[in-house]
Amino acid sequence: MPKIGLDALLRPEESVLVLIDHQPFQFANLHSHEPTMVVNNVVGLAKAAKAFEVPTILTTVIEERGGYIIKGLQEVFPNQKPIDRTFINTWQDPRVVETVERTGRRQLLLAGLWTEVCLAMPALHALAEGYDVFVVTDASGGVSAEAHDMAVRRMAAAGAVPITWLAVVAEWQRDWAREGSVGALVEVLAGHGGGSGIAVAWEAQLLASHSRLGA
Repeated sequence: MPKIGLDALLRPEESVLVLIDHQPFQFANLHSHEPTMVVNNVVGLAKAAKAFEVPTILTTVIEERGGYIIKGLQEVFPNQKPIDRTFINTWQDPRVVETVERTGRRQLLLAGLWTEVCLAMPALHALAEGYDVFVVTDASGGVSAEAHDMAVRRMAAAGAVPITWLAVVAEWQRDWAREGSVGALVEVLAGHGGGSGIAVAWEAQLLASHSRLGA
């Protein structure tokens, strides 16, 4: 039975994020989304995770052939070397699993390329081990729109929760009175939030104008 109520929502102190195979080889055959949009979204997601102090694990598959993880993503965590695997299924690599387990967190967020392969496999596997699995659909992508869609349906049918990156960060923030993360969140939205980022910048302008008028 799916969770409902507050327990269904993400909490930064219980979340852990795994970003899977955002590499040149995978981007070369990404056709479910505009590749630049996936780059924008996954980098925005990574920056938000860092702002909310959500442990984030970077992983690649056969880096020497598939290429290094994209520059924008590595720059968010410049001191972290991605875990380079031979397993297609990330959850079969004990280094990844052990790193997740050490966090002690059970809300597992996954994003990766391709959805139907490198995202679906670990999502289904981790579900069987009792994790609450959330798949960030717009920070992921498949070789076709159908491949992506069928994979998301398969994971959802098994119990994973499809979610977009802006929904993730909104649930992490939850309350605008949480002032410690508002500044960083606004910066992430301004850089990666598209129309939402424009609206945030406009709101900041209006607030600044109001403050000047009231002075």
